[in-house]
Amino acid sequence: MESLSDMLKQMPKSSWMQRAEEQAKQVLEDPLILKLRGQYPQLDDHTLKINMNRLYQYAREHKNCLNCPGLERCPNDMQGHYTMLNIEDNGGRTYIHEEKTACRKFIAKQSQDAIRSRIRTFHIDEQALSREHTYADILRADMERAKAVDFLNDYVMRTTEEGLQKKGLYLQGSFGTGKTFLMCYMLYQLAKKGFTGAIVYMPDFAEDLKGMFGEPQKLKETIELLKETDLLVFDDIGAENLNPWLRDHVLGAILNYRMNRKPTFFTSNYDLDALEKHFSFTNKDGDEEYKGQRIMDRVRPYVEVVTVDGYNKRGA
Repeated sequence: MESLSDMLKQMPKSSWMQRAEEQAKQVLEDPLILKLRGQYPQLDDHTLKINMNRLYQYAREHKNCLNCPGLERCPNDMQGHYTMLNIEDNGGRTYIHEEKTACRKFIAKQSQDAIRSRIRTFHIDEQALSREHTYADILRADMERAKAVDFLNDYVMRTTEEGLQKKGLYLQGSFGTGKTFLMCYMLYQLAKKGFTGAIVYMPDFAEDLKGMFGEPQKLKETIELLKETDLLVFDDIGAENLNPWLRDHVLGAILNYRMNRKPTFFTSNYDLDALEKHFSFTNKDGDEEYKGQRIMDRVRPYVEVVTVDGYNKRGA
């Protein structure tokens, strides 16, 4: 009488078994697996067979990485990671262990996310902070502003080496010369070194603040954030619709707190004298020259003025 095993051998193999055997054969003939076997001769057929799933995933994910479609479309089991195999001999037996290893693109994205998390934006196009620009990039974009770019780069290097400076920068210049872009460049470079920052587009932010009257806690948290951040940029200062409350109780409070503590930065189409005139007049109270002077006493001594020359790049 035939044994059961003999009977099973005579039966036709099912299609799934055939596919499994074909797949196993392909895995074992994969150049990556052949290389692994060459490095570890102790890997016998039994060890390979019981670890076939690990071998398959190892080979498949490395092929995916060779033809990487980008981090967002990563087909591997864990996005931005690939399988690595570790071979261990223990007690006369050989074991295959797997571990997930982050790829370069995933590590770069983590680094980028960490940098961006240190910078808060208020009504600023975040694309200005979405990728890193080199010093050479921004210099080549418009050689007319080379002096301003050099000054800014020196400031970044000084802060990197010495820590937060007592003075910030006041970038003045015509429309579209790239003042906001240069401030975003500075924030990004210093965020890489661990500094926190915020950039505020003043015309829209001034309107936002009015809406916070009914949300006192949100208003308080916003002002505290701007007081405490390492690097604060008021972008397009002088273009906001000024009122006494914004000038005296918001800007005044923030600037008064940051004096001699942390640097504040400004971009403006006005020079400092013209900005003082702007702060000296509101539609509600008319001319209040002394109040304009009081605000400027918290600006003028605490900035280095940088004129940004160049052509208008908006729409270019």
